[in-house]
Amino acid sequence: MTDRSIIVAGETLVDFIPATPGPLGEVESFDRRAGGAPANVAVALARLETPPWLCTNLSTDGFGDFLASALEDEGVPDRFVTRSDHPTALAFVSHDQAGDRSFTFFREDTADVHIGTDDVGEGTLSDVGWVVVGGVALTDDPSRSAVFDLAERARDAGCRVVFDPNTRADLWSEDPTPTIERMLSLTDVLKATPADFEPTGVPVDEEAFGQRLLEAGPDTVLVTRGAAGARAVAGPSAPWGAGEWSHEGYELDDVVDATGAGDAFLAGALTAMVDGSDPTETLGFANAVAAVSTTESGAMAALPDRETVERFRDRQDGDGGGT
Repeated sequence: MTDRSIIVAGETLVDFIPATPGPLGEVESFDRRAGGAPANVAVALARLETPPWLCTNLSTDGFGDFLASALEDEGVPDRFVTRSDHPTALAFVSHDQAGDRSFTFFREDTADVHIGTDDVGEGTLSDVGWVVVGGVALTDDPSRSAVFDLAERARDAGCRVVFDPNTRADLWSEDPTPTIERMLSLTDVLKATPADFEPTGVPVDEEAFGQRLLEAGPDTVLVTRGAAGARAVAGPSAPWGAGEWSHEGYELDDVVDATGAGDAFLAGALTAMVDGSDPTETLGFANAVAAVSTTESGAMAALPDRETVERFRDRQDGDGGGT
């Protein structure tokens, strides 16, 4: 038996965080940080005392060694971490004055495109309850086929499959619509924003965003709205039962970097759901994790631990923050 209830599958890469806001052409220096949305989620879960397995592939190059050390330092086990001689994917981040970010990727036949899931056997899947899939891994084969295989086997084993599309149009060489639709059909919990579906042909009504996506496969949709908080929409087959819930989030005056806020939110929501929390508590906790993550630079480096999140919520509730 494993003491880990979650498997996270997807890319680990290197983020280069700018020393100053502004367009890339105007930035003179960057800090190297470990990143990749699924890796961020895995590290956030570990810090929130819900340590997962991470299924990823790292390069044998120097950046891959850096990433392996970063994961080890965070207590993320390497049982399902493989290595190959493909180069590490790099992402250069740029920020505007409000902390909003954009990404420029260097990702051609990189290690993250060669994720394998064969080592995640049926025994492991029968012991865990949740499998989390990131959308970037679906952009290319062989990782795409490997992740679909894992999701299908997870469903057969009774796991709850969680999907974060994280759709970046510049990483797709083909129409992402069929791939996203197939993944939605295997998904139980979807964490998304309307922007995730702008590059696709998936018909989404922004005013009824969550309800519309329930029809595509998930029984629960977590809709993140940045500084405006988040809401959850669930159908009758969801563990929570049918309904809609919302949390307005937390006001912050010291936002530094929103790079990993979505990943932090997902980790917070997963932690709360594993704990058996109700929808309102799940959204409140997830919003708090996301909020705290924006107060420092770097997606992975800024991820908070559970004690920090609980102190933040105590202060905010005392000041009348959240709902």
